[in-house]
Order: sequence, then structure tokens, then C-alpha cells
Amino acid sequence: MSFLANYNSRKKKANQGEKPAIVRVKLPNKRKREQFASADLMLGANHIRVRCYDGVTRMGRIKGKIKKRVWIREGDTLIVIPWDFQDEKCDITYRYTTPQVEWLRRNKYL
Repeated sequence: MSFLANYNSRKKKANQGEKPAIVRVKLPNKRKREQFASADLMLGANHIRVRCYDGVTRMGRIKGKIKKRVWIREGDTLIVIPWDFQDEKCDITYRYTTPQVEWLRRNKYL
């Protein structure tokens, strides 16, 4: 038992200083009208109230492509595309992970 405890403690010490490297972070494409947003309130039926970085609160709809693959929670940073014909609604196309959000803040995108 002491061998196993010693092995686990060495393993924990080795991993303490390492941070996961971010290889690529997707940024909003201004030509497609994409922008940053923050998930504000879960409404159900694949709808979320989001607070966009242009100051407008919109009703976001999770697109079918990411509906089953990605779980979105309140407080997550997202990429949204506002609708052309109804400015108070938008489509949610991407969710950032915590290391990606830290990278965006460090590089002053947020």
C-alpha cells in the first residue's frame, strides 16, 4: 500500500505545474455578424437568454449542430449570430471552454 501512495503523490506533484496548452481558439467572424455573448438564463426547449457584447439582451436558440454535443450553462461565453429580420433573437453557434475564456481574457478579446 505504501508503494501505491508514494506513486500517486509523485504523480500529483508532477502534474501541478502543467497547464493545458491551447492550440487554437475560434474567434467571431465579423463578416458573418458573429459576436461574443454570455449565457444569462436557461429558458428550456433549446432557448437561452444571452447578453451580447454589443449591449443587447437577446433570445438565443441552440443550433441543431451543437444541441446534442455541447452542454451550455448559465455564465458560459458563447459566439452568437443575431438574426437579420428580428434583432432581439440570435443563433448560438459555439461555446468556449474555461481555458479558452482565460486565453481570450489574457489576450484582451474579452
